[in-house]
Amino acid sequence: MEELDQIVFYSLEKAIKLYRQFAQRRLNQHGFDITIDQWLILTAVRDQPDWTQQQIAKTVFKDVASVTRMIDLLVKKQYLTRIGNSDDRRRFTLTLTDTARQLLDAMQPVIVNNRQCALQNLDEQQLTHLQNMLHLLIKNCQS
Repeated sequence: MEELDQIVFYSLEKAIKLYRQFAQRRLNQHGFDITIDQWLILTAVRDQPDWTQQQIAKTVFKDVASVTRMIDLLVKKQYLTRIGNSDDRRRFTLTLTDTARQLLDAMQPVIVNNRQCALQNLDEQQLTHLQNMLHLLIKNCQS
């Protein structure tokens, strides 16, 4: 029987979870009152303002109900505004507030530093190889 540490997907999941914990801890240390998942939603809205909540959910790997709850919280924190669609009452247009834009700008150096810390001791060739392998795994699983 194989050990968990010998299963590549276990190691991959462990690396992702540890990175998320590390990144969240560093955001908290810098005084940011926002989760990684909330940051992902704000970034998705910033980058794709026309997306539906379903598209955002798919992009951030969350179910629609979870994304709806996070959006509700982000509206309450005044990071997002939600405007109803006059043609379809189930749809909303999400817009970042100025506060959210300032927050994302302030967070960026910490996020970049988090990635640099996690990727230290990996050279460009190793990073490229890792990225290529991950893309291949994704492709294999989407087939």
